[in-house]
Amino acid sequence: MTGVKTNEREGTRAVLRHSRMSATKARQVLDLIRGQDVDRAAEILSLGDREAAVVIGKVLASAVANAVHNDGLDSEDLYVSACYADEGSTLKRWRPRARGRATRIRKRTCHVTVIVSRLPEDRIARRRAKRAASGSQRSRRVAGSRRRNQAEATTPVAPETTVDETVDELEPVDADVVDADVVDADDRDGADGGDEVDEVDGADGADEADDGADEAEEVTVTDETNGDTAEEKGK
Repeated sequence: MTGVKTNEREGTRAVLRHSRMSATKARQVLDLIRGQDVDRAAEILSLGDREAAVVIGKVLASAVANAVHNDGLDSEDLYVSACYADEGSTLKRWRPRARGRATRIRKRTCHVTVIVSRLPEDRIARRRAKRAASGSQRSRRVAGSRRRNQAEATTPVAPETTVDETVDELEPVDADVVDADVVDADDRDGADGGDEVDEVDGADGADEADDGADEAEEVTVTDETNGDTAEEKGK
């Protein structure tokens, strides 16, 4: 028993005839979107790096528009139920080759057909439940962020403290204590200076006394020497 014919498939279709590309190149792209949701298929085609992806993307958009405007379907409930590419007419061209020969050039064309249909009811229910759950989660996140923003707005903010205010807030220092410390330091310096002066003066006096004793001894020796010389002279 044969399956459903190509032209008897259910759904809304869009057909591009005599597209200037080979059916093989178109089929490689159509295999990527077959059975996918419309949104997912459009995303795959937009990210494709083949030239056929651009053409097939336009055919898919046309099929979705036909389903929405002609059949009254919701675009979010559609999926790619069937897509195929048939061979079209081939253009013959010739290219000169060696020894006067001519080589045939085949410029192939194809007919691209994309059919979109409504998803099964159970699948639509799952999609809607998932979408509602994600929407509720998002609404909770938004509500939480709004509550946090309101709490931050109502919370009083402490004023910024400048350098002058910080200096004024420092504990004041007692002037009498500072003067007493300065006086004690001066007294200690004066006492130390007096001791040094006394020590220096004592040392200088001792040195002078020693110098005087040495001079007295020298004078006595000289006198004794002079006395001996006088006695010798008297003899």
